[in-house]
Amino acid sequence: MKRGLLLLLICSLPLAAAESTVELDPAHTTISFTLGDVLHTVHGSFKLKRGCLKFDSTTGKASGEIVVDVASGDSGNSGRDKRMHKEILESTRYPEAIFTPDHVSGELAPRGESQVDVHGGFQIHGASHEMTLHFRAEAKDGEVATSTGFVIPYVQWGMKNPSNFLLKVKDKVEMNIQAAGRLQ
Repeated sequence: MKRGLLLLLICSLPLAAAESTVELDPAHTTISFTLGDVLHTVHGSFKLKRGCLKFDSTTGKASGEIVVDVASGDSGNSGRDKRMHKEILESTRYPEAIFTPDHVSGELAPRGESQVDVHGGFQIHGASHEMTLHFRAEAKDGEVATSTGFVIPYVQWGMKNPSNFLLKVKDKVEMNIQAAGRLQ
């Protein structure tokens, strides 16, 4: 009788599926940017090289990386892009931007909607910057679709402002990531 009661109690406890791994699919990931200026707004994109996030919602520990191909930056204007890569991003010297998570808050549900905050370091243009990404996720049948948005204060982080006497652009760029991947 005691054994059956103990088994019933154990089975009624919520399962702690605390460890999760999300392997992002570069082919189904979009990284877009928006940079405003006085006359118009510039929109563009970057490509994901690879991405894998591992986290344990019980301990809050996180690891892995999201690697962006900086050299893939494209705004749709070859002259502007050439200047962006040469003078602002220096993509030959700094070809990747890497987010390395170290802590997670929240839990990724194996099915349905979740919100997860992932803290870590964002390495760009030769320096690391602490940030927290707020992910919205939808999981179904082992697949996960996720999105996040954040702002990069690129001038504050040591990159050149492309403004001149005719063109005045903001000193921050808005980033948005729409990603799909596999939940393991």
